Amino acid sequence: MSSARPNLLQRIGYMVGRPLPPEMQDWVRNDILGPGGMRRYLLRWNLPVIPLLLFFLLIPGPVWIPLSMMLLLFLPWVYFSVALMRVWQRHRLQQHGLDPELLSAKAQARAAREREDYERRMGRVA
Repeated sequence: MSSARPNLLQRIGYMVGRPLPPEMQDWVRNDILGPGGMRRYLLRWNLPVIPLLLFFLLIPGPVWIPLSMMLLLFLPWVYFSVALMRVWQRHRLQQHGLDPELLSAKAQARAAREREDYERRMGRVA
């Protein structure tokens, strides 16, 4: 596995959608599919919205009004970010010249582990 890692400017560009050089494909694969990939994706999509939503606190009146307005915008934002995660991951893999079927391979490996665990718990495996 290559040890090429993006520098600060490359990482910022990557976070806003720019591709990284081809020698960083291993890093990209691990970022998208590796441990914590879902958490990193959700943080990158949802944290930048919070400062914008804080502007609602400038609305005069009881504090529950701007908080409820923030919640009405933030909950669907989070919902759709989760719903579109696989689409974005597939796009990022293609953008960096990686096979988008890696997402399916990861899901198949997880399903095989779960089936093996089930078989072991039910006494079907020797």
